[in-house]
Amino acid sequence: MSPGSRHAFIHEGGCRCGAVRLRITARPLLTMACHCTGCQKMSSSAYSLSAAIPSESFEVTRGEPVLGGLHGATKHYFCGHCLTWMFTRPDGIDFFVNLRPTLLDDPSWFVPYMETWTSEKLPWATTPAVRSFAALPPDDAYGEMIAGYAATWANESGSA
Repeated sequence: MSPGSRHAFIHEGGCRCGAVRLRITARPLLTMACHCTGCQKMSSSAYSLSAAIPSESFEVTRGEPVLGGLHGATKHYFCGHCLTWMFTRPDGIDFFVNLRPTLLDDPSWFVPYMETWTSEKLPWATTPAVRSFAALPPDDAYGEMIAGYAATWANESGSA
C-alpha cells in the first residue's frame, strides 16, 4: 500500500506499566487537544490530547482496561494497575475511539489539528492546532475538519 493509504499506518502502544497494550491500524480521522476543566483534571495537565481512531482499526491486544472518570454515558478507559487514562468511547458515537496518542510507542507524528473548550483553557496553554473552538465545534464543521486533517497526511512525503 502507498504511504498515503489509511491502512499503511500501524502503531502499537500501551499504558505506563505495560499491563494493557493496544494497536491502531489506520490514521486518525482527526487529532485534538481539549482544554475543558474535566480533561485538565483527568490528565493532570493543561489539556488532554486525542486521536480519533476508526473503531475497526483499534484493538486492545493485551490486558483489560477498566472504566474510570465520571462513569457516565461517555466511557473513559484506564489501566486497572497503573491507572493510566488510555482511551474514551464517546456516548452515542460508535465509529471512532478517542485514543490518548502519547500512549503509542512512537507518538512523534502526532500534532493536534483542532482544539476545543478554549473558553476554559489556562491562559498560558497553547497548541499548534489550526482550528480552535471556545466549546465544541458545530456538528456541521466535522466533515470539513476531517477532510482538512486528511489533507495534511496527503501532503506528507510518505513518513508515518
